[in-house]
Amino acid sequence: MKLLCLMLIAAILCSSGCMAEERKEVGGMQMSSSAFEDGERMPVKYTGDGADVSPPLKWKNAPDNTKAFVLICDDPDAPVGNWIHWVLYDVPAETSELPEGIPATGTVLESAKQGNNDFRKLGYGGPAPPPGKPHRYIFTLYAIDRPTGLPAGAGKGEVLKAIEGHVTAKAQLTGVYSR
Repeated sequence: MKLLCLMLIAAILCSSGCMAEERKEVGGMQMSSSAFEDGERMPVKYTGDGADVSPPLKWKNAPDNTKAFVLICDDPDAPVGNWIHWVLYDVPAETSELPEGIPATGTVLESAKQGNNDFRKLGYGGPAPPPGKPHRYIFTLYAIDRPTGLPAGAGKGEVLKAIEGHVTAKAQLTGVYSR
């Protein structure tokens, strides 16, 4: 009976807290794009087959203590393993959207920094998967309680290490693309 009670309590707790890793939002923050719906095909314009410009993104419900944002886009379905398409960090806290076509320069939006992607370039590099099954392009936005302070050109690993223990909310948006 005690074991059954403990299992029931664990199930109740897990239904509210353990699901956080499975949800696309943590902390109530939400992200969307006017170019594609979550889980839907990304328009060619935002890929290596088109203009290869970054898509417009918008978010809401960031925590009050947000001091900056970090955005990382990766493709976990790449044949070589996770492929990084975009690393953007120290986005000002008052920002709630990114326009289409963020330039591929070290500093954008007055003070945000762009890191190197796996194409060995600064800024956004759109989907360019090999022919076959669709790949997922996961845009992950982190609200952080202090800027990273990193110079432009940092990689995903450096950025994630810099924000460790400082993430107050997270949101994801997934686009799909195939050739």
